[in-house]
Amino acid sequence: MLYNYIKKFFLKKHFKLNANEKKILRKTAFNHLDPYVQRKCYAILFMSFLLSASLVGLILGLTPTTIRNYWKKYKTGGIEALKKTENQNNKSALTPYANSIEREFNERPPSSIVEATARIEEMTGVKRSLKTVRLFLKKMKFRYRKVAGIPSKADPDKQKEFLENTLEPLLEQAKKGLKVVLFMDAAHFVHGAFLGCLWSINRIFIKTPSGRRRFNVLGAVNAISKQLHTVCNDTYINASCICDLLKQISVFYCNIPISIILDNAAYQKCDLVTKLAIDLKIELIYLPTYS
Repeated sequence: MLYNYIKKFFLKKHFKLNANEKKILRKTAFNHLDPYVQRKCYAILFMSFLLSASLVGLILGLTPTTIRNYWKKYKTGGIEALKKTENQNNKSALTPYANSIEREFNERPPSSIVEATARIEEMTGVKRSLKTVRLFLKKMKFRYRKVAGIPSKADPDKQKEFLENTLEPLLEQAKKGLKVVLFMDAAHFVHGAFLGCLWSINRIFIKTPSGRRRFNVLGAVNAISKQLHTVCNDTYINASCICDLLKQISVFYCNIPISIILDNAAYQKCDLVTKLAIDLKIELIYLPTYS
């Protein structure tokens, strides 16, 4: 009994950590790229719960002496001491080829670690395990990312030209109060129910709207003041709605030059809309395709 009491007191005195220290250790253990650093953090966390070095070593597959050395490093140097690896000065055999690997994978990204490992071996003659290659690529900021798609007709060069030569000069004039610039588009809200979860013995059913009824909002927002102008209905948006909004905007910004940025929807480019815009002295600027 006396031995256990002394042992417990010794552990409390030497291995107690505060909540902030435990939080930092957990975060490092979960997020650090080096598995050896993760293991060190787990060792310190286990020790903080009054587990013996022998038991912690048994859990992690290490000797009690190694666990005690981890603890000594942590007490003297904190979390940064745990992040330092014993072989820190030994660079990976792939390091001299890092630039060429980065260029190659930027031009032709691999679809898997297996492919990346095979291509690296083919390029450099250095064969490494899948785990080593994955860690090496992560250190180079590579990540396994989902591929995104863009429309085939989208033209980034035209979009950049529109941004630099048309949109940015307009916004500069708007900031100086020389004209009003608005962005116009429509949103279509579908009537429906957002189903959640409830504690119940039997499953709960609620009535939802039938069909595809919508609430349509045609809006134009002032690029500087964020003033919103809207035309709403529960049928559909057409050229007449565009004309109603143009008249509303013309009255609101009386005697001030107006430019409206909008997309290429057919009902926004018809003769009815363009002729009314000319009569109201409103400049309609259509975005490049698929912007």
